[in-house]
Amino acid sequence: MEIDAGRLRRDITENAQFGSVDAEEGRGRTVLTGSDADREARERLIEELETIGLEVRVDAVGNIAGRWTPPSCDPDAAPVAVGSHLDSVPNGGIFDGPLGTYAAVEAVRAIQESEETPDRPIEVVSFTGEEGGRFGIGTLGSSVAAGQRRAVEALALEDAEGITLEESLERIGFAGSAEIDAGEWDAWLELHIEQGTRLTEARAGVGIVDSIVGITNCEVTITGEADHAGSTPMFERRDALAAASAFVLDLERAAEELATENEAAVGTAGEGTISPNARNIVPEEVQFQLDIRDVAHDTMDRLVDRCRSSLARLERRRGVETSLERYRDSEPSQMSERCIAAAEEAVETGSIDAIRLHSAAMHDTANVAAVTDAGLLFAPSVDGVSHSPREWTDWDDCAVATEALAETVRILAAT
Repeated sequence: MEIDAGRLRRDITENAQFGSVDAEEGRGRTVLTGSDADREARERLIEELETIGLEVRVDAVGNIAGRWTPPSCDPDAAPVAVGSHLDSVPNGGIFDGPLGTYAAVEAVRAIQESEETPDRPIEVVSFTGEEGGRFGIGTLGSSVAAGQRRAVEALALEDAEGITLEESLERIGFAGSAEIDAGEWDAWLELHIEQGTRLTEARAGVGIVDSIVGITNCEVTITGEADHAGSTPMFERRDALAAASAFVLDLERAAEELATENEAAVGTAGEGTISPNARNIVPEEVQFQLDIRDVAHDTMDRLVDRCRSSLARLERRRGVETSLERYRDSEPSQMSERCIAAAEEAVETGSIDAIRLHSAAMHDTANVAAVTDAGLLFAPSVDGVSHSPREWTDWDDCAVATEALAETVRILAAT
């Protein structure tokens, strides 16, 4: 099989026109679910799928699947599915999602143009709302396809202006009626940019992912006492922000210690509010959101326990009141050994330098892995930049990673 690198580049660059944004450096786009840019990107994808003979269907939440049933295969066999997403974060890059989606298209083209005779149908899939940029929930479409969220629940989600997902999909003509059930796939594969520097540091063309981190989110509230910033002596203060600052440093220290045991462990306090948020008032309350990740769930539990211990110390030493609510707990996902083995065979066949690694970011593959065999491949990211117009993967690297994807699909579809 041969990948047409020029054709793949054309797909990605033409897709980049939809929702394009001005950027001082790089090339950016904003493609939010249900927007005009989303419609244009979807329509172009469907046109490409139909051009190469795929039967396209769209489900209730806008997930798109195009099935190729070659004459050599059993049409009733469970298909091998491959794809990614087309939406972006605001002012995102042009590779996150579209590389995986159009690499899947190119993989089918390459198999069609070769002498290979797949034993299974192959589906190219684009999931709705992976980034969560408009409706607040990431990997939304894949969560429905994997049976983790009901379609009616997803469709009722509202954006900041009170517009539902259902209304936005109807407006752009992508509120479908077909069923896309990831549990019916024989296997699933996704190619994604790494969003890190491990591949470039190793001078590897492909990353074979063996696990995806779990994510725990917690809401922490620290309550002190508001008072005059000038007339309140330092030793009489119950400063919520000072206590919160100590907590954040405790979180950082705990995460660094756990990372010496497992490098994937991270803890972040990334969003917060201060009340009353006035220059001349001692802060009364601080509330912030934590993001805790690791490939081992017990490490995530240990980090949350360390957070609770820190808050208890702050109550004793600083006279504040605290609370911690763990409102999200997504388990880490393990990739299928079968898919990993197929990917390793593929890179060996293509003489492609590859390394095994974990994914520190969430992907649709994490949802799909709960219901069928799943694999995830990475392509190198220049300087590790992502979710930015500066996001970049060299075109040659796109082609090499797509070659590995196509060969992995071929292997899985022949079993």
